[in-house]
Amino acid sequence: MSLSIIILAAGKGKRMNNPSMAKVMALLDGKPLINYVLDTVKKINAEKLFLVIGYQKDSIIEFVSTLDIDNLYFVEQREQLGTGHAVAQVKPFLNGWSGDLLILAGDVPLISYETLTRFLEEHKNSKADLSVLTAKIANPFGYGRIIRNIDNSFNKIVEEKDADESQRKVNEINSGVYVVKSEFLFEALKELKNDNNQKEYYLTDIVEIFRQKNRKVEAFLIADYDEIFGINSQEDLLEAQKILNSKNQNKVY
Repeated sequence: MSLSIIILAAGKGKRMNNPSMAKVMALLDGKPLINYVLDTVKKINAEKLFLVIGYQKDSIIEFVSTLDIDNLYFVEQREQLGTGHAVAQVKPFLNGWSGDLLILAGDVPLISYETLTRFLEEHKNSKADLSVLTAKIANPFGYGRIIRNIDNSFNKIVEEKDADESQRKVNEINSGVYVVKSEFLFEALKELKNDNNQKEYYLTDIVEIFRQKNRKVEAFLIADYDEIFGINSQEDLLEAQKILNSKNQNKVY
Protein backbone atom coordinates (compact mmCIF):
# COMPACT_ATOMS: atom_id res chain seq x y z
CA MET A 1 0.00 0.00 0.00
CA SER A 2 1.46 3.35 -1.06
CA LEU A 3 1.17 5.60 2.01
CA SER A 4 2.12 9.11 3.07
CA ILE A 5 1.27 10.94 6.29
CA ILE A 6 -0.08 14.42 7.08
CA ILE A 7 0.24 15.82 10.60
CA LEU A 8 -1.78 18.95 11.38
CA ALA A 9 0.24 21.25 13.63
CA ALA A 10 -0.75 24.80 12.65
CA GLY A 11 -3.12 25.57 15.53
CA LYS A 12 -2.76 28.50 17.87
CA GLY A 13 -4.20 26.83 20.96
CA LYS A 14 -5.83 29.90 22.51
CA ARG A 15 -6.87 28.00 25.64
CA MET A 16 -3.28 27.05 26.37
CA ASN A 17 -2.79 30.66 27.55
CA ASN A 18 0.70 30.85 26.11
CA PRO A 19 0.68 33.08 23.00
CA SER A 20 4.46 32.83 22.60
CA MET A 21 4.32 29.06 22.01
CA ALA A 22 2.81 26.89 19.28
CA LYS A 23 0.36 24.44 20.83
CA VAL A 24 2.24 21.37 19.59
CA MET A 25 5.38 22.64 21.34
CA ALA A 26 3.74 22.45 24.78
CA LEU A 27 5.67 20.08 27.01
CA LEU A 28 4.31 16.75 28.23
CA ASP A 29 6.68 14.94 30.58
CA GLY A 30 9.50 17.14 29.29
CA LYS A 31 8.89 16.56 25.57
CA PRO A 32 6.92 18.68 23.05
CA LEU A 33 3.59 17.15 22.03
CA ILE A 34 4.70 16.95 18.41
CA ASN A 35 7.67 14.82 19.46
CA TYR A 36 5.35 12.03 20.64
CA VAL A 37 3.37 11.99 17.40
CA LEU A 38 6.50 12.01 15.24
CA ASP A 39 8.10 9.22 17.28
CA THR A 40 5.00 7.10 16.63
CA VAL A 41 4.56 7.74 12.90
CA LYS A 42 8.28 7.25 12.22
CA LYS A 43 7.65 3.54 12.84
CA ILE A 44 5.15 3.42 9.98
CA ASN A 45 6.54 2.70 6.53
CA ALA A 46 5.40 5.90 4.80
CA GLU A 47 6.86 7.42 1.65
CA LYS A 48 6.46 11.06 2.69
CA LEU A 49 5.62 12.93 5.87
CA PHE A 50 3.98 16.36 5.68
CA LEU A 51 3.88 18.60 8.74
CA VAL A 52 1.34 21.42 8.35
CA ILE A 53 2.49 24.39 10.41
CA GLY A 54 1.33 27.97 10.93
CA TYR A 55 1.34 29.70 14.29
CA GLN A 56 4.86 30.15 15.70
CA LYS A 57 6.08 27.95 12.84
CA ASP A 58 9.77 28.80 13.22
CA SER A 59 9.99 27.17 16.64
CA ILE A 60 8.43 23.98 15.27
CA ILE A 61 10.79 23.89 12.29
CA GLU A 62 13.80 24.47 14.54
CA PHE A 63 12.85 21.65 16.89
CA VAL A 64 11.67 19.08 14.34
CA SER A 65 14.78 19.66 12.20
CA THR A 66 16.87 18.26 15.06
CA LEU A 67 15.02 14.93 14.91
CA ASP A 68 16.59 13.77 11.61
CA ILE A 69 13.40 12.48 9.96
CA ASP A 70 13.65 11.37 6.32
CA ASN A 71 11.25 12.62 3.63
CA LEU A 72 9.76 15.30 5.91
CA TYR A 73 8.15 18.35 4.32
CA PHE A 74 7.05 21.49 6.16
CA VAL A 75 3.81 22.89 4.73
CA GLU A 76 2.62 26.33 5.84
CA GLN A 77 -1.03 27.18 6.47
CA ARG A 78 -0.93 30.98 6.36
CA GLU A 79 -4.51 31.50 7.51
CA GLN A 80 -6.30 29.47 10.19
CA LEU A 81 -9.34 28.48 8.12
CA GLY A 82 -9.97 24.98 9.48
CA THR A 83 -8.70 21.44 9.15
CA GLY A 84 -9.98 20.98 5.60
CA HIS A 85 -8.10 24.09 4.49
CA ALA A 86 -4.98 22.87 6.33
CA VAL A 87 -4.94 19.54 4.47
CA ALA A 88 -5.53 21.29 1.13
CA GLN A 89 -2.20 23.10 1.52
CA VAL A 90 -0.37 19.79 1.06
CA LYS A 91 -1.47 19.20 -2.54
CA PRO A 92 1.32 21.21 -4.26
CA PHE A 93 3.91 19.22 -2.31
CA LEU A 94 2.69 15.85 -3.60
CA ASN A 95 4.19 16.46 -7.05
CA GLY A 96 1.96 13.88 -8.69
CA TRP A 97 2.26 11.28 -5.92
CA SER A 98 -0.92 9.29 -5.29
CA GLY A 99 -1.88 6.72 -2.71
CA ASP A 100 -3.41 6.62 0.74
CA LEU A 101 -2.90 9.54 3.13
CA LEU A 102 -2.95 8.99 6.88
CA ILE A 103 -4.06 12.27 8.49
CA LEU A 104 -3.73 12.98 12.21
CA ALA A 105 -3.27 15.88 14.63
CA GLY A 106 -0.03 16.97 16.22
CA ASP A 107 -1.68 17.64 19.59
CA VAL A 108 -2.76 14.03 20.24
CA PRO A 109 0.42 12.66 21.79
CA LEU A 110 -0.78 9.30 23.12
CA ILE A 111 -1.95 7.66 19.90
CA SER A 112 -0.20 4.29 19.61
CA TYR A 113 1.63 2.67 16.74
CA GLU A 114 -0.39 -0.52 17.32
CA THR A 115 -3.72 1.29 16.92
CA LEU A 116 -2.58 3.14 13.80
CA THR A 117 -1.30 -0.02 12.13
CA ARG A 118 -4.51 -1.88 12.93
CA PHE A 119 -6.50 1.06 11.55
CA LEU A 120 -4.46 1.03 8.33
CA GLU A 121 -5.01 -2.71 8.01
CA GLU A 122 -8.78 -2.37 8.49
CA HIS A 123 -8.86 0.38 5.86
CA LYS A 124 -6.94 -1.78 3.41
CA ASN A 125 -9.05 -4.89 4.00
CA SER A 126 -12.33 -3.00 3.69
CA LYS A 127 -11.24 -1.43 0.38
CA ALA A 128 -12.58 1.89 1.66
CA ASP A 129 -11.90 5.21 -0.04
CA LEU A 130 -12.08 6.99 3.30
CA SER A 131 -11.78 5.59 6.82
CA VAL A 132 -12.19 7.33 10.16
CA LEU A 133 -10.77 6.09 13.47
CA THR A 134 -13.30 6.37 16.31
CA ALA A 135 -13.63 5.77 20.05
CA LYS A 136 -16.40 5.72 22.63
CA ILE A 137 -16.45 7.97 25.68
CA ALA A 138 -18.89 8.43 28.56
CA ASN A 139 -18.94 12.21 28.18
CA PRO A 140 -18.48 13.13 24.50
CA PHE A 141 -18.89 16.89 24.99
CA GLY A 142 -16.71 18.90 22.64
CA TYR A 143 -16.05 16.10 20.14
CA GLY A 144 -17.44 15.48 16.68
CA ARG A 145 -20.05 12.71 16.80
CA ILE A 146 -20.06 9.65 14.56
CA ILE A 147 -23.55 9.40 13.10
CA ARG A 148 -24.50 5.94 11.84
CA ASN A 149 -27.45 4.70 9.82
CA ILE A 150 -30.02 2.21 11.13
CA ASP A 151 -27.91 -0.66 9.74
CA ASN A 152 -24.88 0.71 11.68
CA SER A 153 -23.12 1.86 8.50
CA PHE A 154 -21.21 5.12 8.73
CA ASN A 155 -23.20 8.18 7.68
CA LYS A 156 -21.41 11.39 8.71
CA ILE A 157 -19.56 13.36 11.40
CA VAL A 158 -21.31 16.23 13.15
CA GLU A 159 -19.30 18.74 15.17
CA GLU A 160 -20.42 19.53 18.72
CA LYS A 161 -21.43 23.11 17.88
CA ASP A 162 -23.52 21.96 14.92
CA ALA A 163 -25.13 18.90 16.56
CA ASP A 164 -28.80 18.74 17.51
CA GLU A 165 -30.06 17.33 20.81
CA SER A 166 -30.24 13.69 19.68
CA GLN A 167 -26.84 13.81 17.98
CA ARG A 168 -25.22 15.18 21.15
CA LYS A 169 -26.29 12.00 22.96
CA VAL A 170 -24.12 9.88 20.66
CA ASN A 171 -20.99 8.74 22.52
CA GLU A 172 -18.98 7.48 19.55
CA ILE A 173 -16.57 10.25 18.63
CA ASN A 174 -14.27 11.25 15.83
CA SER A 175 -10.60 10.82 16.74
CA GLY A 176 -9.42 13.21 14.04
CA VAL A 177 -7.45 10.34 12.44
CA TYR A 178 -8.28 9.46 8.83
CA VAL A 179 -6.99 7.38 5.95
CA VAL A 180 -8.13 8.59 2.56
CA LYS A 181 -7.26 8.01 -1.07
CA SER A 182 -5.40 11.11 -2.25
CA GLU A 183 -6.96 11.20 -5.71
CA PHE A 184 -10.42 11.60 -4.17
CA LEU A 185 -9.39 13.72 -1.18
CA PHE A 186 -8.31 16.89 -2.96
CA GLU A 187 -11.26 16.68 -5.32
CA ALA A 188 -13.56 16.66 -2.25
CA LEU A 189 -11.68 19.45 -0.47
CA LYS A 190 -12.56 21.81 -3.34
CA GLU A 191 -16.23 21.33 -2.47
CA LEU A 192 -15.95 22.22 1.23
CA LYS A 193 -18.03 25.14 2.47
CA ASN A 194 -17.64 27.15 5.66
CA ASP A 195 -21.36 27.58 6.40
CA ASN A 196 -21.08 26.39 10.00
CA ASN A 197 -20.86 27.99 13.43
CA GLN A 198 -17.08 28.20 13.29
CA LYS A 199 -16.96 29.60 9.73
CA GLU A 200 -14.24 27.07 9.00
CA TYR A 201 -13.63 24.45 6.33
CA TYR A 202 -14.08 21.20 8.24
CA LEU A 203 -12.17 18.14 7.07
CA THR A 204 -15.01 16.10 8.58
CA ASP A 205 -17.37 17.30 5.83
CA ILE A 206 -15.56 15.21 3.23
CA VAL A 207 -17.40 12.17 4.60
CA GLU A 208 -20.72 13.40 3.21
CA ILE A 209 -19.07 14.49 -0.04
CA PHE A 210 -17.59 11.02 -0.50
CA ARG A 211 -20.96 9.39 0.18
CA GLN A 212 -22.69 11.66 -2.33
CA LYS A 213 -20.23 10.43 -4.95
CA ASN A 214 -20.78 6.79 -3.91
CA ARG A 215 -17.27 6.45 -2.55
CA LYS A 216 -16.88 3.87 0.20
CA VAL A 217 -16.58 5.33 3.72
CA GLU A 218 -15.94 3.40 6.92
CA ALA A 219 -15.62 4.24 10.63
CA PHE A 220 -13.57 1.83 12.74
CA LEU A 221 -14.19 1.76 16.49
CA ILE A 222 -10.77 0.49 17.55
CA ALA A 223 -9.14 3.30 19.55
CA ASP A 224 -9.11 3.72 23.32
CA TYR A 225 -10.26 7.16 24.36
CA ASP A 226 -6.99 7.75 26.23
CA GLU A 227 -5.09 7.45 22.95
CA ILE A 228 -7.03 10.14 21.11
CA PHE A 229 -7.10 12.60 23.99
CA GLY A 230 -6.39 15.99 22.41
CA ILE A 231 -4.53 18.75 24.23
CA ASN A 232 -6.37 22.09 24.21
CA SER A 233 -5.64 23.53 27.65
CA GLN A 234 -3.25 23.36 30.59
CA GLU A 235 -5.83 21.13 32.32
CA ASP A 236 -5.64 18.74 29.37
CA LEU A 237 -1.86 18.61 29.74
CA LEU A 238 -2.23 17.59 33.38
CA GLU A 239 -4.74 14.89 32.42
CA ALA A 240 -2.45 13.59 29.68
CA GLN A 241 0.39 13.42 32.21
CA LYS A 242 -1.79 11.25 34.47
CA ILE A 243 -2.61 8.94 31.55
CA LEU A 244 1.06 8.73 30.58
CA ASN A 245 2.11 7.98 34.14
CA SER A 246 -0.49 5.20 34.35
CA LYS A 247 0.69 3.68 31.05
CA ASN A 248 4.31 3.77 32.17
CA GLN A 249 3.45 2.06 35.47
CA ASN A 250 1.64 -0.72 33.61
CA LYS A 251 4.46 -1.44 31.18
CA VAL A 252 6.01 -4.89 31.37
CA TYR A 253 9.80 -4.78 31.19
